[in-house]
Amino acid sequence: MNGLSTTLIVVGLFLVGGIISFVKQGMPKSVIVLLGIGATMCLAAGVLRIESLWS
Repeated sequence: MNGLSTTLIVVGLFLVGGIISFVKQGMPKSVIVLLGIGATMCLAAGVLRIESLWS
C-alpha cells in the first residue's frame, strides 16, 4: 500500500464521517449526496490503486 492509496482511503473515510455528521444535523439532502459521491469515489480509487499494485 503506497501513500496515495492510503490517503485516498483516509479521505474517503473522513467524508463518510462528514455524511454521518451532516445527517444528524439535518443538512440538505443534496449536500449529503455530494459528500456520498465524493466518499465513494475516494474509497473506490484507493481500493483500485491497491489492486493495481498487487497485480
